Amino acid sequence: MPTSIITSPDALLQAYTGQVRVRVGGLLLRDGAILLAAHRGLLANGEPFWSPPGGGWQFGESIREALVREFHEETGLNATPGRFLHLHEFATDKLQALELFFEVVNEEQAQPVLGHDPEHSADRQLLTELAWFTPRQLMQLPSAQVHPVLRMVLSVDDVFVPQTHFA
Repeated sequence: MPTSIITSPDALLQAYTGQVRVRVGGLLLRDGAILLAAHRGLLANGEPFWSPPGGGWQFGESIREALVREFHEETGLNATPGRFLHLHEFATDKLQALELFFEVVNEEQAQPVLGHDPEHSADRQLLTELAWFTPRQLMQLPSAQVHPVLRMVLSVDDVFVPQTHFA
């Protein structure tokens, strides 16, 4: 089925509902902009939710191995995990996750290519787009569309200073 078929948000997120997950994400900076992935299903009216590329930690792998795997799945880029930057508690009425964000080093300068979540079929993909955002561009988006660790970022220095965020 084509990815343009509308699937209800509840159906898209069913695999993650009602459980606590550990997620890992990567923050890649190039030319003053941060690479983000748009996810569908988290907001009303099909609005995108922009978040650093990443995903679930799997049994048997290290956190850094999870970051390399997830970053490649979502962007096609080879990531080298850098400094640990953020610990964040993500919680909605149906989703709960502990998120670990790392700086990502990528020397290739290759362009990212939208990947996929192997856990989801083609018509249930959560990822819809990759884009580079400067802090100024992030501030122009509605705050609900921006991951909480990136809200109110005034400069890239704000992103790359280690912090802990709990709800």
